[in-house]
Amino acid sequence: MQDRTAEGEGANGDEGGWFSEDTATFGDRLAAAREQLGLTQEGLARRLGVKHKTVRAWEDDMSEPRANKLQMMAGVLNVSIVWLLTGQGMGVDAPGTATEDLPGGPQDVAAILTEMRKLRADMVRAADRLGVLEKRLRTGGAQ
Repeated sequence: MQDRTAEGEGANGDEGGWFSEDTATFGDRLAAAREQLGLTQEGLARRLGVKHKTVRAWEDDMSEPRANKLQMMAGVLNVSIVWLLTGQGMGVDAPGTATEDLPGGPQDVAAILTEMRKLRADMVRAADRLGVLEKRLRTGGAQ
């Protein structure tokens, strides 16, 4: 994953980056992130709890996911929500860049991504718990 900002250059030296809003659609970025992880549309659909045709419609830019699915999608695909929507921020590498060039090789990258997924899940659980506690405080401690 790399930071693909609007100020950065894309794979072809174009301003805005390979997956920028000017160059790619939400569906393009979704498909690229899914393919980089080696997931099929069916596999992504299973992980998100939606039908295959729903993922196909998102990738074909026929519809867009709701906010809760977008958040879950970003977590499953290891990209930021902002990148999925705009192409800016943390997303997938442009085509032609290899993870084999990274120190430690693809195995280390996979281990890091696995740990990041676990941390993200822990953060979601912690945020949910914080919401419950805040609600209890607002209601005077009653459950």
